[in-house]
Amino acid sequence: MRASILAVILLLAGSMPVVASKEGVRIRAVISAQIEAFRRDDGAAAFAIASPGIQAKFGTPAAFLNVVASAYPQVYRPTNVVFLELSEATGKLLQHVLITGPKGRIVLALYEMQNIDGTWRINGCRLTDPPGKEI
Repeated sequence: MRASILAVILLLAGSMPVVASKEGVRIRAVISAQIEAFRRDDGAAAFAIASPGIQAKFGTPAAFLNVVASAYPQVYRPTNVVFLELSEATGKLLQHVLITGPKGRIVLALYEMQNIDGTWRINGCRLTDPPGKEI
């Protein structure tokens, strides 16, 4: 299993464009803070890190936490998190994160980041199978 994870990480590292950004450290800190808030079941802290659009969509921290817990188990209770590259697509910054969920399933999380008055917020997270999953 560890060899498969390493193979996926190496494949991803060599296959995706990297966007050099001094903001990368700040973006990774924001995502890490939200993951830690989920681990503590701190819906208010996790919700505060979401963009205004995400907050409007869910309305309350409790509703947000409930959706993440049921629809995004890898994000809600990860057993391993590996930050990969920061890329740009259609003018949006996407932080690629390899996450292992509580049942061992590995996903690639694409976090869309939004800068609001100098503060990075999470404007969505899409989970997909990592490239090379068949390895």
